[in-house]
Amino acid sequence: MVRKQVTLALIAAGVGAGLATGYTHLDTKALSDAYAATQPVVQVAAATPVAATAAVNLPDFTALVERSGAAVVNISTERKGKMGKVDIEGLDEDNPMFEFFKRFGGAPGMPGLTPGPGPQRPPFQARGLGSGFIVSPDGYVITNAHVVDDAEEVTVRLTDRREFIAKVVGSDKRTDIALLKIEAKNLPALDINAKPALKKGEWVIAIGSPFGFENSVSAGVVSGIQRALPSGQMVPFIQTDVAVNPGHSGGPLLNSAGQVVGVNSQIYSRSGGYMGLSFAIPVNVAATVADQLRTTGKMQHGRL
Repeated sequence: MVRKQVTLALIAAGVGAGLATGYTHLDTKALSDAYAATQPVVQVAAATPVAATAAVNLPDFTALVERSGAAVVNISTERKGKMGKVDIEGLDEDNPMFEFFKRFGGAPGMPGLTPGPGPQRPPFQARGLGSGFIVSPDGYVITNAHVVDDAEEVTVRLTDRREFIAKVVGSDKRTDIALLKIEAKNLPALDINAKPALKKGEWVIAIGSPFGFENSVSAGVVSGIQRALPSGQMVPFIQTDVAVNPGHSGGPLLNSAGQVVGVNSQIYSRSGGYMGLSFAIPVNVAATVADQLRTTGKMQHGRL
């Protein structure tokens, strides 16, 4: 049926074209020779070629990345998990014999009971990855609070491959900003005091370590400003379409002039990966929090 309809449609189009051609032919023949002879010959001017639309020049971020990339760091963390639950092979926790073997030891199939508690899973090491950026030559680093939350050890890795154990100076969960300190001098640093204004459609880039791939660069535009998120954080987020993925958290968001405009913090995703909705903490918020963390070690929030 579909093929028949398509065929009929093509035929109808062909018939229409034929009628139009016939009409033109008949109309031309209807002109008398005398009338045609009286008409002046009109010289048709050659069509002026339309100028090709100038190609849009896309921004080149290479110089910016070379200048700012050295201040972006990779952050890895270690957390110790709690002692695991009793693990007795062949028995679920709701089995009546589970509590017996848990208290007195042994396991099904063993020739006897071993005194003492049953086997337990050892504590596990939880590892995390994130990004950050140096904000002073003497080793202060900004990152996200969720990157270093509950971490027992925080390692900062520079682009020159040097690694430092970092001290968490302070962390503020409400704004998701944390300040670290490493013992080093004469480090490349990004300025967080310029606080440039942002407009929708403006080019921005993110530098960080998505999935551990250090100093990765991605670009996009500002999609919105002063966004409120369902998480309840009192932060006017910057929304962009920059490709931000797990591991980017804590890295800088830069404008085309190389100025820090935000700290990459969150993505909206159903898959856990990039879907075109990325959110950054404005640099003015990050700078205010970092300054107070550096001074007092904690952030004081006003109450209504």
